[in-house]
Amino acid sequence: MISVAKYDVDIEGTMHPWESDEITPAEICELAPWPAGTEVIEVDDDNNQRTLQAGERVRLRPGLGFAKRHKFRRG
Repeated sequence: MISVAKYDVDIEGTMHPWESDEITPAEICELAPWPAGTEVIEVDDDNNQRTLQAGERVRLRPGLGFAKRHKFRRG
């Protein structure tokens, strides 16, 4: 049986498959790949930005398009 990612996480324009409904800043840094401890900013569909705290769990939500997306960038 083939496993299909539940989400596509958008990190600075690059899509990364993700299985869980939640993601942490450390997991985002690992996917990017960015150095551990890099400040991560959540950017929503309205371009509102919020800096994530270390250890925070972000609940992924459906975005626009055909995939579920969540967009992040470095601080």
